[in-house]
Formats: sequence, C-alpha cells, structure tokens
Amino acid sequence: MKDDLAKLVALVDNGGLNRRAFLGRTAAFGLAAALGTTVMPGLARAEEPKKGGVLKVGLGGGESTDALDPGLADGPASFNVNRQWGDTIINVGPTKELEPRLAESFESNEDSSVWTFKIRKGVKFHDGSEMTVEDVVATFKRHSDENAKSGAYGIMQGIKDIKADGDNVVFTLSSGNADLPYLLADYHLVVQPKGGVDNPNAGIGTGPYKIVTAEPGVRYVFEKNADDWDTTRGHYDRVEFVIINDTTARTAALQSGQVHMINRVDPKVAKLLSRAPGVQVKNVSGPGHYVFIMHCDKAPFDNKDLRLALKYAINRQEMVDKILDGYGSVGNDIPINKSYPFFDETLPQREFDLAKAAEHYKASGHDGSPIELIVADGAFPGAVDAAALFQASAKQAGIPLEIKRVPDDGYWSDVWNVKPFCASYWGGRPVQDQMYSTAYLSTADWNDTKFFNKEFDALIEAARAETDEGKRKEIYSKCAHILWEEGGVICPMFNDFIDGVSDTVAGWIEDPNLDQMNGFASAKTWFA
Repeated sequence: MKDDLAKLVALVDNGGLNRRAFLGRTAAFGLAAALGTTVMPGLARAEEPKKGGVLKVGLGGGESTDALDPGLADGPASFNVNRQWGDTIINVGPTKELEPRLAESFESNEDSSVWTFKIRKGVKFHDGSEMTVEDVVATFKRHSDENAKSGAYGIMQGIKDIKADGDNVVFTLSSGNADLPYLLADYHLVVQPKGGVDNPNAGIGTGPYKIVTAEPGVRYVFEKNADDWDTTRGHYDRVEFVIINDTTARTAALQSGQVHMINRVDPKVAKLLSRAPGVQVKNVSGPGHYVFIMHCDKAPFDNKDLRLALKYAINRQEMVDKILDGYGSVGNDIPINKSYPFFDETLPQREFDLAKAAEHYKASGHDGSPIELIVADGAFPGAVDAAALFQASAKQAGIPLEIKRVPDDGYWSDVWNVKPFCASYWGGRPVQDQMYSTAYLSTADWNDTKFFNKEFDALIEAARAETDEGKRKEIYSKCAHILWEEGGVICPMFNDFIDGVSDTVAGWIEDPNLDQMNGFASAKTWFA
C-alpha cells in the first residue's frame, strides 16, 4: 500500500494524473483517508488538540421553522446543527479531496456506472444501536423518495438501484458518473437509524456530539459523544449554538466574549472586526454566491426579455465593492465560477448595460406595474442594501422594481422557493453536476428558479457519462450558455465565507466548501 501511495503522489507531483484518474485510483486502493493527511496541503495539525471546555457559537441563518431532518436543511443554522450529530459516508475536504467517513473505501467499475462503498464496522448511533449497511441503504432510499422533500433529491435521480451486499452498499447508475462520491458527500445525506424513515427529526446519528437541547431559532446544546468512532474530533465537552440573526448583535457577542465563534460576518465590518483585540477574522473564497432568483414559470418572469432586462440592469461590480467590500468576486448569472473543475472561461461576462436593459424591458411588453422583490436581512449579509442598489440601477433603465422587506423568521420556508422573486444565497457544491442537479434540473426539489429545460437536463445527464474530459468541459459549457441566456438566476457576486473566531480557539483550517470550516469547526477545533 505504501508503494502504491508513493507512486500516486509522484504522479500528482509530476502532473501526470488528472482529477478523474486520481479519484479512480485512490478509490480502488482505498487510499483516500491516507491521502487526506499525506499529500493534501493544509490538513496536518501543528499541535496536539486539547480536550475539554464548552464552546459557544453564535449563528445567523436560523429560524423557528428549522427541522432536524437533514433532508430539509436549508440554512446556515440547520446545516451546522446537523454537522454536530450526523455523518455522511464521504466528505469533501478543504482541497476538494475525498475523505472516507462512514464508508471506509470505495471503488467503481470501468465506466463508473456501478459504485461499491465498503461501510465501516463498529460504528454506534447515539441511541447505542450499531450502524448497519441496511441503515445506509435506507438513508439513501429515503432521500430518493420525492415525498421526503429532500434537498438531495435532485442528485439522487441518476441512481437506478441501491442495495446491500455484505459489508458494502452498491449503487447502480442509469449511466456512468465519475463524480458520484462527490454527490454522496452532500450534507443532506446524513446516515440515520433505518434511514430516518420512522422519525427523520430524531437527531440521532453517529456524529461527534449528541443533541441535549434543540430549540429551533433559539438555541441548541450538544454533549460529547463518548462512543464516537472517530477519535480525532469532538474535542469539547459541550457545544452550544445560539441563534443570533441580527448581524450587529452577533458581532457584539463575539467581541464581548459571549461566544467564541460566529458565522456570516458582514463584509462591511470584517476589516474593522479583524483589528479588535482577541478576535480573528477568517475568510476564504469558494463556490458560495449571492443571488436574486426569478421563477421562470410565473408571470412576469416567464418572459425571457423581462428576465434579461433585470440581468442587464444590475451593477455587479458596484455590489462587490459596496456589499462585499472586496470579500468576493463578480458573478455572471450562472452558479459556477473558477473554483469548479471544467469551468468555462470563455463565457462572456454580462456587463451592466442600461441601454440593453431598457431594450429588453420594452420588448417584454411589461405593463409598468411594480415588480416586487422580496428580501430579508438574513437572505445573505447585506441583502437589503444589495436590493436597494438593484432598485436604483433598474430605475435608471425604466424598470419599476419595488422592494418588500420581510422578517428573517420564516423566510426560508415561506419566501424562498415559494415566492416568484426574492433574494437568496447558495453555498455552492464541490462539482458542477452536484450544483446543477441540486438546483437547476427540472426534477430537483430545490429548483428555486423553476427552470425547466429539457435540453439542459439531457446535457447534465450526458456530462455524467462522458469520460473524455475535453468533451465533458464542452458539455458543461453548453449548460452554462443555456442557463446564462435562459435561466431565472441573477448572480451578481460570489462571496467569501467570513467567520469570526476568538483567539482562545485553536486548530482552525481554511475550508472553501461552506462557512464554519464546512460545518466542522466545533468538531475539529479546540481551546488553546
């Protein structure tokens, strides 16, 4: 095994092994866990973690309607909560490496149409029962059921069959997909007893902490899981999450020492906060993006010219400068940026163009009545101010944008994916297939722009099965062009994830996948 590992490392160092081949070989050898601390940068610990203490975290993005069902996690708070008590079978690490978790190894057949995951033995759920292969199978089958309303439903659609085979779970796909392990790392796919079918909100998993108290929108308390199968994490005795949706209050809580970490630091105060004593600001660029979403199947947004008018009426650079204060980059009305494999650099950048905006608005035949854009402070940091900038620039093109500001509580259940035009955000995904399958396939439960395009659907399926990387990039380029021209997403900016952390916390690692170290901050850090 060491010889095989050495050969792979040499191939990577010499540029002789591409991402797909590297994934296939590490999967076949079962080496991904070793690679996580051997050849992947930034993961080795400089000091031995200390045990004990109570970590307090202030989180924005929580609601009274949040559920413990991981399939329904649709905000920063519920996402971070589920990371405490639950595990997926695979995780995507800080440098996009695959880390085996409840699956200890995995491999595929030659055309990537059949994948086999060997499930770890001796893992206990928080209720004391032992996790079985059948629990894993049941979990994936639940998320494949449309009635479960899972955020992972879209990415499960390419899977034809899931079955147990001894210690293994075998996935048979409709067509080959070399990215399947990345898809199965989706944070909704937390393994639960009997798949969570009986009680998806039980909050019983295999994670580093057990739930003691769960008050959605208010507070969560966790205690150390003494039977944790992974002894390298969960260094605190207790973890407490306090939901603080107000940005100013959340920042003040960190500065006063009431909490040790916060998420969603407002970019406009990040530089000032970084100069505060005892506090560090941690920011990292990745696939996260702030958006305004239009339902393509509802008037007036079912009119392509109106959608284009609004896309040309937004000043992206102004938003990056004024809303992100430089903590991010300009978007281009697709959810993909250069952090993704197979990104198409040739897609034209859509510029702020009042003449084109006015031209498309006139061509739309819109009656001039107010176009309502719904926003809340918690939609994304600076969302209300971003909407005001959008309103002002649209007015210059003669487009009557009207802003309706609503409370944070209930926004993700009553507005997002419900109302036809609102502010939102996406944390992004490790690979294009996962991002598109989660939010843009016609069958996706979280298709929040109601974008139904048969050609686009067929291209995504074709990309999964394409083994030639050049051709695969061409397919994704076609997808990008269709969405850029036809879609209902206005993506003005890609955001940095910005967290605030007390100097008393050690072990922080930059992870561009999502905020709070991809939700693992409380599992992987410790008190200095």
